[in-house]
Amino acid sequence: MANTKSAIKRIRRIARQTVVNKSRKSKFRNAIKKMNLILEKKNKKEALAFLPKLNSELMKIAKTGIIKKENASRNISRVTKKINSL
Repeated sequence: MANTKSAIKRIRRIARQTVVNKSRKSKFRNAIKKMNLILEKKNKKEALAFLPKLNSELMKIAKTGIIKKENASRNISRVTKKINSL
C-alpha cells in the first residue's frame, strides 16, 4: 500500500484514468465491430457513409494514446480496401 501522500493521490488519479481509458478502448472496438457488420452485409453505400465516422473515432482514440496512430491508420486502410472490393 502507498505510504506517501503523493502516492495515494496518484493511485486515485490512475483509477479515474483507467475508467476513461477502458471506455475509449471500448468505443474503438465497437466502431470496428460495427463496420465489420456493415461489410458482412456487403452494403457499400452504408459502409461509405460510416467510414468518415470510423476514421474520426479511431483518430480521436489514437490521439489520446489508447491505441497507436499506426494502428488506427492500418485499421482504416484495411476497411477502405474491403469497401473498395465490394
